[in-house]
Order: sequence, then structure tokens, then C-alpha cells
Amino acid sequence: MGFADLLEKVGSMGRFQHLNISMLALPAFMMASHFLIQNFSGAVPRHHCRTLFDTNDSHYHNLSENVKSQDLLRIFVPMDSKQKPESCVRFSSPQWNLLNFNYTQANMTGLETEPCRDGWIYDQTEFSSTIISEWDLVCSYKSLKQFAQSIFMGGILTGGIIFGGLADRFGRKSILVWSYLQMAICGTCTAFAPSFTVYCIFRFFCGMAASGIIFNCISLNMEWIPTRSRTFVGTLNGHFYTCGQLILAGLAYGIRNWHWLQITVSAPFFVYFLYSWWLPESARWLVLNNKSEVAVKHLKRVAAFNGKKEEGDKITPELLESEMQREILAAKSTLPVISLFHTPAMRHISICLAFAWFSTSFAYYGLAMDLQNFGVSIYLIQVIFGAIDFPAKCACVLFMNYIGRRSTLVGFLIVSGLMVLSNVFVPKDMTVLRTAFAVLGKGGLAGTFTCVYLFTIELYPTVVRQTGMGFTNIMARIGAMIAPMVQMTADYFQFLPLVIYGMAPVLSGIIAYFLPETLNMPLADTVDEVENSRIVIAWEQCNSRKSFLIDECQVEFGMKQNHSCFGERRTAGCPELQHDL
Repeated sequence: MGFADLLEKVGSMGRFQHLNISMLALPAFMMASHFLIQNFSGAVPRHHCRTLFDTNDSHYHNLSENVKSQDLLRIFVPMDSKQKPESCVRFSSPQWNLLNFNYTQANMTGLETEPCRDGWIYDQTEFSSTIISEWDLVCSYKSLKQFAQSIFMGGILTGGIIFGGLADRFGRKSILVWSYLQMAICGTCTAFAPSFTVYCIFRFFCGMAASGIIFNCISLNMEWIPTRSRTFVGTLNGHFYTCGQLILAGLAYGIRNWHWLQITVSAPFFVYFLYSWWLPESARWLVLNNKSEVAVKHLKRVAAFNGKKEEGDKITPELLESEMQREILAAKSTLPVISLFHTPAMRHISICLAFAWFSTSFAYYGLAMDLQNFGVSIYLIQVIFGAIDFPAKCACVLFMNYIGRRSTLVGFLIVSGLMVLSNVFVPKDMTVLRTAFAVLGKGGLAGTFTCVYLFTIELYPTVVRQTGMGFTNIMARIGAMIAPMVQMTADYFQFLPLVIYGMAPVLSGIIAYFLPETLNMPLADTVDEVENSRIVIAWEQCNSRKSFLIDECQVEFGMKQNHSCFGERRTAGCPELQHDL
């Protein structure tokens, strides 16, 4: 009997659990907005160099009243192949002869141009204001847009490291409450940033807060619900984030000014901060940190809320500690990060999972933050990109249950990568086909997140499971942080970002093939169990490949051919096999 059994006594999935899940789910709807808001707040409007007739020069101002502005623009700014003004250059001197429309494109070769020296004029038809138009993040400064998104992702990485440790020390609730307040204040202050530097600083702190919110919401959810409901609730939380992508598209469509959009997605966190004081601390964490009396109070409160007051009154600190002896011992035996690489089996699992997490996050955010390059409405593509996650995640769950975790992970990674790579060969004017390939790739990566999360939990033994989850999440954050910077490679070769985003999942899918399958397998508790299981599997593979050379396998692994426990893939409780190993 353990904490899970105590939860059953005080109401299992009762009214408290439903209310707790709902209150922790509301912020998830807005988390997608902070991750992806720069698709809209950092959208690049059409622009061209500021010219003399855009100034207060009376001579050119009077001239512009007699000549259509589009025609007058030809005098100062070269036109591209689509007869649109070039974005980053202007003529060194006005070319009046270009008012003669018989003057062909061939006649324009050799005309001297120069970079924009007086700023830019932005088309406000689609976006009334963005950080791009506010701080002129175009042309030679366009890489700063990707830099800002990487800063945000760097904040998420930093927050995971800092807030993860603080949550283990001071509790999930206290760090969650602080994260809500930090997100509310820093998110709102971002809208009033006087400079790009200040904007990046506040976005960094927003990223830190986002990390604190995500991890502690998951912890408080999972530690207050029975084991049988964790998969369902975890999947449900993923769908909340997906819904948030659709909400962002609607908000951005209605609010075209980036200042107001930023305030709109940040202000709700003041509300979350206020009601989060009602949330109880994790009773499991309280017991593991020698606060059994407080844990009992919370459990009795939950029991009363669920209509199980009599059962709650029976719980005492002594009973709680005795029932949770196994959890307490497991918590004390948790090993450091270096233990993930000590033995061959753990090293093998950790390296393969590191590639899978890194490439999934890397390619996912590489696609999700590049909506303007598809040539269709940015609002429509955001809706499509969000909606594809629903069927992708459902399909992933079905595949995991029927063909196994490893095959699903390998398949989703490779197919997703190939979908992204396909766009390298599709002409830019075929926008529908390019969008279809990108949507399928992004959906596959969303499913991969679902698979690799469960697979990681099942591969790592109990003593390092939390450590392993922390390590793999760090790899994912590093991938997300690097992803925006890859866009800069388009300056050298237009197709290079797609090649990089596509090859990463394909290579990781090949590497993931070497992970062991965990479908219908019991969870390992110790590193020794994982290591012994690896040897047994390797021996069986050797035996099957070299059935005519059984002696070689016996020599290689030092085992006898007939062991009654080989089929179990677990060496615990099999002294004969443990002796041979």
C-alpha cells in the first residue's frame, strides 16, 4: 500500500481532482500564446526604404500630390521581379526617367543603389504594429527576430534548471504561484518595453516563468490523481496546449497591434496568480520532505471536498509515513545526472533519447515559428498547425498500444523529417502542396512528443526516472533554443533551413531504432535491472542470428542456453540468471 492507495480512500478522481485539473488547465490555454506569440508580434510586414517624398521636404511633398505615390516610388526604389518595391535598397539618386513606363527592366541594370539610410516605410494593411516595424528589425538586422525567440527559449531552459531545483526544495505550489506572478508582470512589461534590449530581457523572464508553470502544473496534477488516470490527464494537458494555439490565432486576428496582443495574453496570469493560493501543496512532496502533519491536513481537506470526510479523519502522520515507506526510500535513493551514463545500458538509452528529444523540439519549433514563409494567411496556417495536433496525438497513442513504443517513435520521426525535406523540392509558388507537407511534418512531430514522453518514463528505472526526465527536457529546450537561429542559414542557401530541420528527425529516428521495446513490459526499479535486461536481450538476438553457432553466444555472454527466465526480460527473482550475469 502506498500514496496511490490513500488517494483511493479520500475520493480517487473525485470533485477535488476535477476542480484541481481544471484550475491547472486554464493557464495551459495561454501557454501556447507565449511560446508562439512572436509569429504575430514579430511578423514582418512589407516594407521599403524611406524616401525623400516620405519626409517633410516641401518640393517632394508637392510633387507627390500630382503623381501617384506608387509611380513616384519607382523613382527612388528598385522593383523586384514581381514589380514590388525592394525591401533593403534604394537608388543612390532619384531616377526620373523611370516615370516613363516604356523604360524596361533591362534598362535598369547598372543603376547605382545603396542601403536604406533613413529608415523604412511599413505596410500596415495586415499588421498595424509589430516589434519589427517598431525597432526596424529588417534587412541587416533581421536576424534579431530569431535572436529574440532564442532568448525566450533560453529562459525556458534556465527556468527548468532553477525552478526545478527550487520546487524540489520549497514545494510545487510556492514556485507555481511565483511563476504565475512573474509571467503576469514580465509579460505585461514586455508590451511597454522602450527598446529591443529591454524587450528581450522581459521575454527571457517570461520563458523562465513558463518553465516553472509547465513543470509544476504537471507535478501538482500527477501527484493528486490515481495512477490509472495519469495517462489520460497527461494527454488531456497536451490537448489544452493545442487548443491554446487555436486561441492565439483568434486573438492575433482580432488584435493587430503587438502591444495589446502581448497584454491580452499576459493579463490572465494575474487571475491565475490570485486563485492559485487555493491550490493545496502536493501531499506526496510534503511527506517526502518531513512535513507529514501538513500533508495530513491537505488530505483531510481533499477527503471532505470529495465527500469522504470519515475516511480522511482516519489518516494520521504515522499512518501516512508507514504507508509511504517505499516512496520515501525511492526518493532517498535517487541518483545524480552522471548515473545516466555510468553503465552501457543507461548510456545507450540516454544518448538515444537525447537525440530524440533534441531533434523533435528542434524541428517542431523550427516549423512552428516560420509561418510567414508558406505564402498563405498567417492566421489560417496557425489554425491548421494547431488543429493537426489532435489527430496526430490520437494516432500516436493507437500506434504505441498496437505496434509498440519504439516502432512508433522511429516511424513518426522519420516520416516527419521526410515531410519537411519534401518541401526542398517543391517550388515556392505551389503554396498548397508546401503547406500540406509542412502540416503533416508538424503533426508528426507533435505525435512524437507524446510518444517520446511516455517512452522515456518507461525506459528509465525508478531511481533515475526524474533525473532522466530532467535531462531529456533540457535537451529539448536546447533544441528549441537553437531552432530559430537556423533560419539565418537561408541567407546563404534558401533551402538550407528545411534540410537541417528535416534531417535532424530522420537521423534521430534511425538512432531510436536501437532503443529496447517497452510495450507490456514491467517498469524497472534499479539500474542493475536495466543492465541485466540489456544483456539478456543481446544474448537472445545473438542466439537467433547464430543459431548454428550457439557456442559463440555462450562464450560472448557467459550464459547457458536454457534459462527459464529469458522470456521475462527481467532478472529480478531469477538467481540462476543473475549468477551467470
